[in-house]
Amino acid sequence: MIHCAQSMTRLQPTARSCATRQPFAVDALAVSAVMTGARPARLAPRGLAMALLASVWSLTLTACSPTRPAAAPVAPVAVPAPPALENTAWVLADLRSSAPDLGTGMPARKPVTPGTGATLAFAQGRASGSDGCNRFTVPYTTKAGELTWTGKPASTQMACSSDAMERGDAFMRALTGASGYRVVNGNLQLLSGDGTVRATFTPQARSLAGTAWRVTAINNGKGGVVSLVADSTVTLEFGADGQASGSAGCNRFTSAYRADGESLSFQSAAATRRMCAAEGLMEQEQAFLNALSSVALARREGDRLELRTAGGALAALLERTSTAP
Repeated sequence: MIHCAQSMTRLQPTARSCATRQPFAVDALAVSAVMTGARPARLAPRGLAMALLASVWSLTLTACSPTRPAAAPVAPVAVPAPPALENTAWVLADLRSSAPDLGTGMPARKPVTPGTGATLAFAQGRASGSDGCNRFTVPYTTKAGELTWTGKPASTQMACSSDAMERGDAFMRALTGASGYRVVNGNLQLLSGDGTVRATFTPQARSLAGTAWRVTAINNGKGGVVSLVADSTVTLEFGADGQASGSAGCNRFTSAYRADGESLSFQSAAATRRMCAAEGLMEQEQAFLNALSSVALARREGDRLELRTAGGALAALLERTSTAP
């Protein structure tokens, strides 16, 4: 508009702007002649000048009113829904406190020590696991990334070290305070209402191949699960070749195993034939080998492994001793 107004000033000093300039009264025949290049039969010099001025006026108005192309419609970006949580299992990797960090104003980070055993699994409409000290369970539902706890959590009431109890309390506050979730680079993030990440979990490894475990409790075959005889050690290792081996407390043993998801079975174990004099050691060994032959299910949570019968009874409880998957 500025260039237009300056151009008009040179042509007509009294003109204010392109928009307010009045058209000249000129001979239509003269204008047509100038615009098309034709020579009319009679065209007076004054008519020719006025026609020339009118044509410049028309071109100037055209330059002052550029035509802008219509903006192309922007297609909406589809945001994929997060994957379902049902039938997934996770291990705690990072925990945020509900209290803000004084430096950043963000939820303060709670250190998570590997092997603390904090886990989270979703199955049959319930979230369950361990807070690192006590086991818990709570019903849940999800919808489009929203996470709703449909009941109060229930948990065991074991006494642990003060550090473990503090971490467990922080874990449960982060869990029950979450109202949404997302999966980023394969890791599960639990979110508060404002989108703040409260806890991050890595996927629970499923494979037993290449792992080593120490037995902490055995079904004694008399309707009870008992801890080990004092100063005794029972171990179980899963080879990548489908062979399991370890120490039954006195003798070494080996057995072929087959694992498929949570299903796990062992063939009859072959063992050395040493005799051990420690009280209760040989009875414990036989109870362990019997328990091993009854296994039908394996449930792994962090560094904890439960071996169960087809009926769900606990056959043996183990803790991981290697850093293998």
